[in-house]
Amino acid sequence: MVKVDGRELAWREGMTVADLLGELRDPYPYALARVDGRAVTRHEFDKAPVPDNAEVFLVHLVVGG
Repeated sequence: MVKVDGRELAWREGMTVADLLGELRDPYPYALARVDGRAVTRHEFDKAPVPDNAEVFLVHLVVGG
């Protein structure tokens, strides 16, 4: 299992942050994720592994004036 922002999702071998976002079907364009405390930027999502029992936080960026 993987905990994502407090929700539990099934984990699978080889899962990446990009795979996890696909499972969530969340269209928000996240720029950053934290996987077990490690920061992962958007350009790393397709390579960054998500280990079993990981805790993932998706970070919303807020812009404007």
